[in-house]
Amino acid sequence: MRVFTSVYLLLFAYTIAALVFWGIRLEKQNELIFDSDVSLLQKSIDSTMQPLVYATKYKELLKIQKGHKSQYIGEGATFFLVILIGASVVWSSFRRNIRLSKQQNNFMLSVTHELKSPIAAIKLNLQTLEKHKLDEEKKLKLTERSIIEVNRLNDLCNNILFASQIEGRQYVPAKEEIDLSELLEDCVKDYASRYPRVFDEDIVPACKISGDRVMLQMALNNLLENAVKYTPADKPVSIKLEKSNHQAILRIIDEGPGIADVEKKKIFNKFYRIGNEESRRSKGTGLGLYIISKVVSQHKGTIVVKDNKPTGSVFEICLPA
Repeated sequence: MRVFTSVYLLLFAYTIAALVFWGIRLEKQNELIFDSDVSLLQKSIDSTMQPLVYATKYKELLKIQKGHKSQYIGEGATFFLVILIGASVVWSSFRRNIRLSKQQNNFMLSVTHELKSPIAAIKLNLQTLEKHKLDEEKKLKLTERSIIEVNRLNDLCNNILFASQIEGRQYVPAKEEIDLSELLEDCVKDYASRYPRVFDEDIVPACKISGDRVMLQMALNNLLENAVKYTPADKPVSIKLEKSNHQAILRIIDEGPGIADVEKKKIFNKFYRIGNEESRRSKGTGLGLYIISKVVSQHKGTIVVKDNKPTGSVFEICLPA
C-alpha cells in the first residue's frame, strides 16, 4: 500500500512537472517566434514611411501570437484535466480494491469461524452420545443443541447462496399475496424455540403484502438473528408490526450496544462488519444486513436504523401493503 502510494504520487508529480515544463518552453518558443517575425517585419516595412501598413501587420502578428498561446494553454488544460480524471479513477479503483480485499478477508475469517463452531459443537454432542450412557433427558438436550447448531449452519449456507444469486442476478423473485403477520409469527416462534429469551410481540393480524415468501422469510430471519445476537440474554427483543397509510411497518427493537451514526450508512454493505475479526466478539459474516437491504429494495420498501433509548437499535422496515 505504501509503495503503491509513493510510486503513484511520484508519477503524478512528475507528469504535472513535465506538463508545466513544456508549457514554459512553448511560451518561450512562442515569444522567440514573435520577436523573429517582428524583426522581419521591421526589415521589410519601414514604420516611419508606412505606419498604417506596419501597424496592421504588427496587429496580425500579435493576433497570431495570442492564437498560439490560447491553443497550447487550452490543450495543456485539457491534458491536465484528462490526467487528473485518470489519476482519480486509478486511485479510487485501487482504494476500492484494497477495501474489498480486506472485507473479503474478514468474510473468509468469519465464515471459517462460523463453520467451525457449530461443527465442533455437533461433533462434541455426538461423541458424548456415543461414549456415555445417558438418560433420555440428557440425550434429548444434546439432540436439541445439535439441531440448533445445524440450523445455524443451514442459515449460513442459505445466506451465502442467496447473496451469490443476488449478485449474479440469478434469483427470480416470485410475486404472490403474503400474510406478513403469519410469516413473522412463524419466524418468531422458530427463534423462540432456538433461543431461551423473551420475545415481546405486538403484531397486527392479517397484514397482507405482495412479494416473494422465500426472500421475506430470509430477511425476517436475519433481522431476528441480528437482534438476538446483540441483545443481552436477560433483555427482551421487541417485534412490532402495524399498518399505516397503506404501508406495513415492521420494527425490530433490541437493547444491545447500539450503532454509531457513522456506521449506520455502512452496515448494509456487503461483507461489512463493525470492527475487525480480531477485536469483535459477535458472530456473523457481514451478509445478513446486506441481504435484508436487497430484499427490502426488491419489494420497493425502505429500511432505516434508529437509536433505541436508552440503549440499542431499532430496525424499521416499511413495505407497500
